[in-house]
Amino acid sequence: MRTPLSWLADRYTLGARSVRVAALGSVVASIAIIVTGGIVRVTGSGLGCTDWPMCTGETLAPTAEMGVHGAIEFGNRLLTGALCAVVGWVIITARLQEKPMPSVLRGGWAQFWIVVLNAVVGGVTVWMRLSPYIVAAHFLAATLLLTAAVYTWHAAYADAGTGDDAGTGDGPGADASADADGAPPVARVRSLSVALVAVTALLVFVGTLATGSGPHAGDSSDVARMPFNWTAVTVVHGLLAATVLVLAGALLSALPKDGFGEARRKAVAFLAVLLGQGLVGLVQSVTALPSLLVMLHLLGSALVWTGVLQVHFTVKRACSGHSSPLSGAPLPRARGAATHA
Repeated sequence: MRTPLSWLADRYTLGARSVRVAALGSVVASIAIIVTGGIVRVTGSGLGCTDWPMCTGETLAPTAEMGVHGAIEFGNRLLTGALCAVVGWVIITARLQEKPMPSVLRGGWAQFWIVVLNAVVGGVTVWMRLSPYIVAAHFLAATLLLTAAVYTWHAAYADAGTGDDAGTGDGPGADASADADGAPPVARVRSLSVALVAVTALLVFVGTLATGSGPHAGDSSDVARMPFNWTAVTVVHGLLAATVLVLAGALLSALPKDGFGEARRKAVAFLAVLLGQGLVGLVQSVTALPSLLVMLHLLGSALVWTGVLQVHFTVKRACSGHSSPLSGAPLPRARGAATHA
């Protein structure tokens, strides 16, 4: 059965650059949704629109009487429409490639359905009068969207046959020797990469508990908070951040120099973002959570998650160029494969 996209694909083709730009746009838009959601919360605009999908029971848009809070909340809703347009462009550009990009197409459609999920969770958040548990679910759904966007961005290079420098180096056996523990370096790198993503995910989750226990409820009315000790949750959050820092350092040390240059560069960038995020988190904790720092910390959270996924996807692709997924035996690799920044 022919679809409008298949009809277009028979008549038009786009270059690989178009899908990469579109995929990067979806990452930026996903981060923007997270940050603007934080702006809604710290400005107390969570119930600026008192209903969903309408802003009020009678109007789609806020009225002048609803003031700035209604405008902020409605602006966040409009950004969801812009995000849909960006995700739609990802799907179209992936479909119109002369060389098929199945991973990008799957990632684009995944983003579409997650946007729908996030919109519904946002509606439930309003209906439940900013229940902190639903607010946390709303943030996690937005983070899931960012995950799909980063995957799609990475796949836009991988499907085109460029990207990581997994195929560069001095020869297929350059990394095949075992490390001091007897484990192949590639196997150790894989394990550290998976552990880094897992602990960072736990860090993000515990961050939602700190937020749900803290003072920024999202509205000036008496909104219930999570029944956790904010100081204790914050300490656990900080310990997890320190663990992520240690794991990232261990991964960087374990990455071989031959064939893993792109992964090493991304690991260094991730460490820099993580340190900056830690500094913002520390300052906001000892200065009674000022709104500006809370928003910066939320932006940092999105950048940290983007960074750890970039590290993981790049390491995974580089490892696949060095060993068999089943045996760990080195595979032949082409010389001079292209890389991207």
